[in-house]
Amino acid sequence: MIRLTRVLGGALLIACTGLYGCAGQRSEAALEQASEDFQKVKEDSNVLRIAPKDVIRAGESLARADRLSSYWGSGSDVVHYAYLSQRYSEIAREHTNQALNQEQAAKLELERQRLQLALREAKLLSVQQQGKWLEEQIINLATTQTDRGLVMTLGDVLFDTGEAELKSSANRTVLKVVQFLQLNPKRVVRIEGYTDNTGDKQSNLKLSRDRAQAVADILVDLGVEEKRVQVEGYGDEYPVEANASERGRAQNRRVEIVFSDEKGQLGAAR
Repeated sequence: MIRLTRVLGGALLIACTGLYGCAGQRSEAALEQASEDFQKVKEDSNVLRIAPKDVIRAGESLARADRLSSYWGSGSDVVHYAYLSQRYSEIAREHTNQALNQEQAAKLELERQRLQLALREAKLLSVQQQGKWLEEQIINLATTQTDRGLVMTLGDVLFDTGEAELKSSANRTVLKVVQFLQLNPKRVVRIEGYTDNTGDKQSNLKLSRDRAQAVADILVDLGVEEKRVQVEGYGDEYPVEANASERGRAQNRRVEIVFSDEKGQLGAAR
């Protein structure tokens, strides 16, 4: 009987040790994941600026989980506070993304209002004066007369690297295009996007079309009828310079605005 009791006691001890080992592994994994998530939000300047309280809560929960990890039998508590730390890190990220989206929307709306105001002010000039002046401006801005039509090039400096959002420095040029199209209601344009050969072809194709669409969206937003604006993306096709140098690649990263003739006839697309 004594022997049986010892055997059962030993088995129970082994089982408890095994269970504790499993629990320890789970708590260790949870603590490691929580630490990794916290490190990411802690190093993000936007998160620290927008959601500092959430970051503090994530750090406090992580510190508590770390302290508890050194105590026997506290595996479930470690997992609990590690989970809380992870959740606070997620909340910090969610709050940050939401705030950044709102900031971006407010920025775009303000820029749109400024452009519309400038457009209204420009309309105070006589139609005849505008027409003659804008015709000269468009011709001066356009780089070449091709079989596709008169072509104006917007360079890569008007976009952040790898981004499709048009910088405010392009507004003056875009505004002239809008005014010109409003005074020439039969004319249409084709917006063509191009990239250099850096990166894979599918990504380049998407970026080129997104950039062309960004220009088209501004034209439409400022009053140009959508049916008068076509959009094409060609990726790294049709380079104007060799991609062997940074200067050549910069020239290949561009958006071209192709104008139709006075009757609205565009040259053939590429």
